[in-house]
Amino acid sequence: MAERSTAAVDVADTSGDKPLTAEAEATADGVAQNRERGTDNDDAQGSGGSQVPGRKTTPPELHSGHKLARRYRLEECVTRLDGFSSWRAVDEKLRRAVGVHVLPADHARARSVLAAARSSALLGDPRFVQVLDAVEENDLVYVVHEWLPDATELTTLLSAGPLEPHDAYQLVSQVASAMAAAHREGLAHLRLNPNAVLRTSTGQWRIRGLAVNAALRGISSDTPQRADTEAIGALLYAALTQRWPYENDAYGLSGLPKDLGLIAPDQVRAGVHRGLSELAMRALANDGATASRHEAPCTTPEELVKAISEMPRIRPPEPAFTAPPEYQSTSYQQGTYGRPTALPGVTQPVPAPPPPLQSRTGKALKWAVSALLIAALGLGSWQLADALMDQGGKSSKDSQTQTQDGSDKKNDQHKPSLPIGIQAAQEFVAKGDAQHPGDVAKTYDGNSSTYWKTNTFVDGPALAPYKPGVGIVYDLGSAKDLSTASVGLRYSGDHTTVELYSADSLTPPSLDSMQRIGSVTTSGSTATVKVTKPVKTRYVLVWLTAVPFSGNDPSAYSGSGYKQAITEVKFTG
Repeated sequence: MAERSTAAVDVADTSGDKPLTAEAEATADGVAQNRERGTDNDDAQGSGGSQVPGRKTTPPELHSGHKLARRYRLEECVTRLDGFSSWRAVDEKLRRAVGVHVLPADHARARSVLAAARSSALLGDPRFVQVLDAVEENDLVYVVHEWLPDATELTTLLSAGPLEPHDAYQLVSQVASAMAAAHREGLAHLRLNPNAVLRTSTGQWRIRGLAVNAALRGISSDTPQRADTEAIGALLYAALTQRWPYENDAYGLSGLPKDLGLIAPDQVRAGVHRGLSELAMRALANDGATASRHEAPCTTPEELVKAISEMPRIRPPEPAFTAPPEYQSTSYQQGTYGRPTALPGVTQPVPAPPPPLQSRTGKALKWAVSALLIAALGLGSWQLADALMDQGGKSSKDSQTQTQDGSDKKNDQHKPSLPIGIQAAQEFVAKGDAQHPGDVAKTYDGNSSTYWKTNTFVDGPALAPYKPGVGIVYDLGSAKDLSTASVGLRYSGDHTTVELYSADSLTPPSLDSMQRIGSVTTSGSTATVKVTKPVKTRYVLVWLTAVPFSGNDPSAYSGSGYKQAITEVKFTG
């Protein structure tokens, strides 16, 4: 088999040792019935599911250079398995690389593959590798999908060692959030493994093969949400320990010792983050494992997202300090300006310094210069002393006035503004659903590239009447004199309105229970809200009541519409 690209959509895996038997086909949304447990042996053994009795399916005779729909030119076969094949291809119309799954139109799973591909394409979530086309033509069924040449499989990343805690946290957070969104639309994955998760060059995690890969292999499950949640737990376990959480080796990872059972990641490898270890156990607790501290197991991606949001935030590692290079003087300072550059390996002679003034004339010149300097110094000292004698009385009177004036000026100056630290924060929901409660901590983590984002609204800039506003309550640790709030914004444009409220707790009962203390409207990327009257408070609500229109933002998984994101919030008093 040719070496496959990390951007191909879930090509053949050869990491298991038992064939998976699956008798039911995937439904139209990819949610089917018989769950796969931790290995991908169905690909390796060529038994991805059942076929219609008495019907013999012959894989289509395809080759490099073959064109589908006179548009997709097949380049390299990366999988040929169980009656279907997967290819790296070129879309000659748009001049871009794509991936293609091809199978005969009379294949037992052709109908379910088409239905799953079309359902996945309708989701349109950029966190998933997108299905671009699904066609039945000339006795063939083919599914065209994105090809990501800059992405790296989790399998490849884990071959170098376990992930850092912050990377593992980002992995489980983004994958769980994406799968929760997919299940809300009735779509399941059922083959969520290290080969199906990719990290792009920008650090974003993307999932490939939603619904389609299960349909291609006839994999099904009675409890699709539970199956995908356990799969996410297995991904987190592998990311923390570089071990597969089952007895069988899989995906280039060693399994756990036989007859030992499932043990927590922090018992497998020293230095594993305790919170992430417990989270992995809660997601893997579906088959009888006991979660750490006896917390309830997570059986759906939504429950897993909620559990992640309740964890303390994990900061990215500090950048390694690199000592600056040793200072080197420029050639001009070294007195070689205008001279030809020395060739490598050729030693240049060091010019001798000019001889000092050793002649009679030179000595006389030195004595003359010394005498002039002494005379000049004496004359200057005499003039300075005379001036001080004349103005002595005046200066004593002025000094008293200046001292008094100086003290008055000091009293008139305002005290310098001091930063106020943020101890905790929580999203405040006045009406409807929350926005992104799991990202609240990103607004005060000291990293302006992270953010908390609102949902995208159809109308604007004002959020009313759909919502009175959206925002976050911040805990300053104790009652502080507040003067200003600086709010960093991801999207500029016409216009953003930010209001400040003083609250009595981190979870105020309503907007009416709080006191409005400031407001500002801006079209830029920073909103500075000044408190209109002196106030001393511990809890402050940053409240957005209007947001600008902004275009597509793929890195934030956001389409066009009225939206805003807060990058950093800073308070001063």
